[in-house]
Amino acid sequence: MQPPVFIDSTDFSEAEQLIRNFGTEAGLEASIRADKSRALGNHLHYCKWRQVERICGVLFIDHSFGTVH
Repeated sequence: MQPPVFIDSTDFSEAEQLIRNFGTEAGLEASIRADKSRALGNHLHYCKWRQVERICGVLFIDHSFGTVH
């Protein structure tokens, strides 16, 4: 698995809040928000919520992946 690239640290805060509110369904909630943003034509929020979705997935992995130093 290739680790995703993260750009904006506020996305971690959003992911943390979703995990706190939705638990294991946090990624699904982020996906729903991304789809709503896309439907509204807001490509910036669409990309943001897809990024948050990926972060939620990474935060639920219980082992390391990629290069660990």
